[in-house]
Amino acid sequence: MNRIKELRNEKGLLQSDVAKYIGKSERIVGFYENGERDPNTDTLLKLSELFDVSVDYILGKTNTKNTKSISLDDIDIAFASGIRGLNKENQETLKDIMKGLLAKQELENQEED
Repeated sequence: MNRIKELRNEKGLLQSDVAKYIGKSERIVGFYENGERDPNTDTLLKLSELFDVSVDYILGKTNTKNTKSISLDDIDIAFASGIRGLNKENQETLKDIMKGLLAKQELENQEED
């Protein structure tokens, strides 16, 4: 879990600070940072809150730290409903456009960091 150490250092926190927040020992935090142990779901959620990043970012499944900007709202609902009315070819075209926009946003987010 090298991202935990990376995030901790970015925030200027000590292992003891993280340990206190998540209710674990410094030694356990060290194990997480060195990949010797994996945090459970509850701990991942606490780390996500502490560092203001997604659990997927901590796990290395995405390079986007925070996906709060991508939320379910009226446009998302309309998009999800509307895509079903398109033929398969147009559905794929629309999906590709969305993937491109999300990739562009991720790059912009990385450049800001």
